Amino acid sequence: MDYIGIPSVLKKMNRLFEESGFKAYLVGGAVRDCLMKKIPSDWDVTTDATPQQVMSIFHKVIPTGIAHGTVTVHFMGQEIEVTTFRTEEGYSDGRHPDKVFYTWDLYEDLSRRDFTMNAIAASLKDGKIEDPFDGRADIKNGIIRTVGTPGERFFEDGLRPIRAIRFCAKLGFSIELETLNAIKDPRILEVTKGISIERFRDEFLKILASDKPSIAIKLMEDTGLLNIFLPEVAACRNCIQNDFRGYHIFDVFDHNMYACDGAPKDKMNVRLAALFHDVGKPQAKRTNKTKEGEIFNFFNHEKYSASISKQVLFRLKLPNAVIDNVCHLIENHMFHYESKWSDAAVRRFLVRVGIENVEDLFDLRFADMYGKYNEDIRIHDSPAIALLLEFKDRIKEIYDQEGEVSLKSLAVNGRDLMAEGIPGGKHLGFILNELLETVLDDPSMNQREELLKIARNIYAVKFKN
Repeated sequence: MDYIGIPSVLKKMNRLFEESGFKAYLVGGAVRDCLMKKIPSDWDVTTDATPQQVMSIFHKVIPTGIAHGTVTVHFMGQEIEVTTFRTEEGYSDGRHPDKVFYTWDLYEDLSRRDFTMNAIAASLKDGKIEDPFDGRADIKNGIIRTVGTPGERFFEDGLRPIRAIRFCAKLGFSIELETLNAIKDPRILEVTKGISIERFRDEFLKILASDKPSIAIKLMEDTGLLNIFLPEVAACRNCIQNDFRGYHIFDVFDHNMYACDGAPKDKMNVRLAALFHDVGKPQAKRTNKTKEGEIFNFFNHEKYSASISKQVLFRLKLPNAVIDNVCHLIENHMFHYESKWSDAAVRRFLVRVGIENVEDLFDLRFADMYGKYNEDIRIHDSPAIALLLEFKDRIKEIYDQEGEVSLKSLAVNGRDLMAEGIPGGKHLGFILNELLETVLDDPSMNQREELLKIARNIYAVKFKN
């Protein structure tokens, strides 16, 4: 393919470049996506116009990275990143070039890019392809290869090894052997170790949003990167779960990976919870010897896992709301439902986990089951699946009939109790929780006068005398 289609907005943009005497090319991931017959998520343009000249051509330009030749042009409702042809020199911090030089040679600009599949340009005028490093062949063959010597590219920016691995998961490509070996080089690992945690986090979240994160997570393990950034996950390798009872066929590491694959890709919190849901098992593991053989127990591993996950997610500088939600899902993923549960027991479950978390919690439970076999067992006639689906139906039925049952849904509140002469403080909190227990057992009791009567009796019996 020597040409790709250029969107009309970019053709109109090109006319303005041409009228001012400049050339402009679509470059990077957008070209790669077009060649793979995918819809690009954004447009990156490179040009022989300097940033100052770009700002004189277009009305609204934001100098987002002007020190490195990049501006963002707002054009016909689009935000288009425009970078001047450039070469670079020195990367003492393993991220930014020490010096940037503008050039009027497209080849020189493409030669500084990371991978051959991203070093392809297409003229905004007619879509003609410029591919000096044979990136189209690597795309066709599903190969990730650096432009030039892998070591040089990785020393320039320590994030590039992680990007290579992320592209494996995103595109289903494999990393060319010399490039892969360079990622494992201790000198390169040291450079990558120096990147900011925010840059790693952003790539890692993109990995988790791919169809099969386990591809990248396993590559991170094999190259040594996982032990640098997520040692808690790496420590799950060789934590054996499979005793003579046959509950598990994978160690904790593989189980966590495959559970992550099985979580919905559009629910980042559930994917995070799936990857970390058993990360506490190495700490919780206890071995008991019986006549039949060794038994491995992991009592309270969900609490260990939630605690460890909180530390990891805090280190990754994720929002507090995300950390709290992910850890809540992990801490509650071991619920055990039986058909004989009373409606009151179902209501208590809802109070504990929160109705807003039920769907995610069930998604996590299904992902946990997926990770047990590395396949979707929902297609099988599984008693465990049938029981979960029954539980979901009961939750829906009870919630649809009764709504939310919680402290805030009680027909009385703390002010009402104080008006009855019950002092504030721990007594008040105890009585409110007792009233909630009453309503959980029998929702028809959620009447103001009934609850006030019960509250007065509890106070008189337990606290007044």
